[in-house]
Amino acid sequence: MKTYYYKDMKTPVGLLRLVASDKGLAAILWENDDPKRVRLGELVENPGHPLLLETGRQLQSYFAGTLARFTVPLDPAGTDFQRKVWTALVTIPFGETRSYAQIAKQIGHPAAVRAVGAANGRNPISIIAPCHRVIGSNGKLTGFAGGLEAKAFLLGLENQDAPML
Repeated sequence: MKTYYYKDMKTPVGLLRLVASDKGLAAILWENDDPKRVRLGELVENPGHPLLLETGRQLQSYFAGTLARFTVPLDPAGTDFQRKVWTALVTIPFGETRSYAQIAKQIGHPAAVRAVGAANGRNPISIIAPCHRVIGSNGKLTGFAGGLEAKAFLLGLENQDAPML
């Protein structure tokens, strides 16, 4: 069984729990996250873990408006399909958005729009795999584990012309 380490971090979108394995960042959990959304097993507090410290530094720079691309190694646990969706999320350029249909087409499953939505909802590495950049085909904000206000904040941080609630 994999060991996961965590550190809590205060941010403009609330308290985030950063979680890492020995291979990479495994999760960024929201303060009021549904415990069933991302299942990792036992977490060991380790605020000095090098990967957690680096993730924290990069997130601080992101929130300060000085970082547009994260470089920490990632180790999210999920199905092959989920990981395909999460990998596609990382390709969405800073300040841009995509629809669930566009992501489904990008990963070669154009009819799997709902499955893409479900995988997006289970994205364990929010912000870094930017599921906040995925919006409805009608241009409106849709569900987000951190809440729609956090999603709108993140999009606004990246682009002043972001869709609003």
